[in-house]
Amino acid sequence: QVQLVESGGRLVQAGGSLRLSCVASGRTFDNYAMGWVRQAPGKESEFVAAITYSNTTTYYANSVKGRFTISRDNAKNTVYLQLNNLKPEDTAVYYCAARWALAVQAREYDYWGQGTQVTVSS
Repeated sequence: QVQLVESGGRLVQAGGSLRLSCVASGRTFDNYAMGWVRQAPGKESEFVAAITYSNTTTYYANSVKGRFTISRDNAKNTVYLQLNNLKPEDTAVYYCAARWALAVQAREYDYWGQGTQVTVSS
């Protein structure tokens, strides 16, 4: 079992930046690939970014490529999502998720955090 707790979401103006953090506890963090998934009001969950357990490979949704960066610090059991050049359409609840292998679809993840709200004003 892996427990995930996100933080860092807030209201920000378009063009601004945020860094989301997700701290993991429970089973060995560096055994898991990590991802970020978001869900906007009235929409389905959307894969955002993922990173392998070894920190060597990352994947991004086309909608965030070049603006968002996923990273992890296995010594701190933490995964980060740096959000730059934010747009109003990035407004959503952002969830941290874990899986034994890297996944690029939201439904493939096994463990989830409670989410952190990101709101981008125009």
